Amino acid sequence: MSHFDRVPAGSPGTGEIIPIMRIGDTLLVALQGELDDTTVVRIEEQLTMEVARTHAKGTLIDVSGLGVVDSFIARVIARVVAMVRLLGSPAVVVGIQPAVAVTLVELGVPMGHLDTALNAEQGMALLRRLRADGNRAR
Repeated sequence: MSHFDRVPAGSPGTGEIIPIMRIGDTLLVALQGELDDTTVVRIEEQLTMEVARTHAKGTLIDVSGLGVVDSFIARVIARVVAMVRLLGSPAVVVGIQPAVAVTLVELGVPMGHLDTALNAEQGMALLRRLRADGNRAR
């Protein structure tokens, strides 16, 4: 049975909480809306603090709630994945929509180094394989 908690990830005085949930030993962060520079910094800080605090064995980054995924957002996602991996938590990006995938490839945005899955269920399965392999699935 999975343990499911909402992690209190808001910084005092920010007025905003980045939704980070804990499902067993995995963190799920749902990126939503438009991401500006301030929000990106807050996501990076809060997610890396939660990975370190909880000793997360995996991190799912759900991008299905983003209004736009352009080259800036793609770089942000890649940066967040790199930070989480450096803390010892494999990361999988889930929820990339077909039109977004086409656009990113057409723009030439390098995303091949990221582990991705269609949805959270497939992402959790991929994280289990990554943990079993001790490395990336590819």
